[in-house]
Amino acid sequence: MQTCIIGKHTSEGRKKRVVVGEGITLMGVMNLSPDSFYTGSYVNPEELESRAAEMVATGAQVLDIGGQSTAPYAPYTDSATELERVISALRILSNSDITVPISVDTCNPAVLKAALHYDIDVINDVSGLISAEYGALAADSGCAVIAMAARRSPGDSKTFSETMHALDMLSARMEHYGIDNYILDPGVGRWIPERTPDIDLELCYRFKELLVYERPLLAAISRKSFLGEIVGRPAEKRLSATLAMTSWLIFQGASMIRAHDVAETKDVIAVCSKLATPRVGEMTPCPRASDMGLR
Repeated sequence: MQTCIIGKHTSEGRKKRVVVGEGITLMGVMNLSPDSFYTGSYVNPEELESRAAEMVATGAQVLDIGGQSTAPYAPYTDSATELERVISALRILSNSDITVPISVDTCNPAVLKAALHYDIDVINDVSGLISAEYGALAADSGCAVIAMAARRSPGDSKTFSETMHALDMLSARMEHYGIDNYILDPGVGRWIPERTPDIDLELCYRFKELLVYERPLLAAISRKSFLGEIVGRPAEKRLSATLAMTSWLIFQGASMIRAHDVAETKDVIAVCSKLATPRVGEMTPCPRASDMGLR
């Protein structure tokens, strides 16, 4: 599998570099929109720097900031509002002590163009480079790209086979734009009304099949609605379900985890990574109770 290199040495010489595909990379979510489906993820400007520092201290290797909610039925956010939110956040972070790579989550070419004037490292596009203007900007930026499966609009696949087709189309777009440093996002979530929880569950169950693309895979399932359908809980109470599914996806080949709950997810990654390290034959068998004199 090819890796994706995120980050660089800044002009101040601060090291910002992550190799996605070597171990599991943890991305912390910073939503700048109050319309997020999970209200606990909203970060207002006054607390942005402290929240970013807390995420980094608890394990975030990349910070993903976005100024528009992509949740189904979320209120429309105009371009000017999204741009103002993103640029304000980038100004704050550029003047902070945060040294981990910064990702900008937008599918708006105007927002991306403005963001590229700052020290960003990753472009996160849920529309999968459908826009020719966006694709050209991404190609010229030198940034790593995270792109989600999309045929004509974000998350418009209604079956696993359609997801594979969307990823085929996405791979072709990457080749067209000459982008070779990227991560694939299969697009778990209810992006369109026709998507059902069963579709997302099948996508997670068959996640390993997506390794055929030989690219790092992003698992972006944190607190999403299909988990709520399984456990019968709202977004605010889906942490346990999220961590359970995260464990599964790590063993299914996910290279990057996008998470609202950084500290808890870091623990999951640590345990899963430890389990994946030794071969079973090299592990010391657990003694039976009878061998220990116990009944």
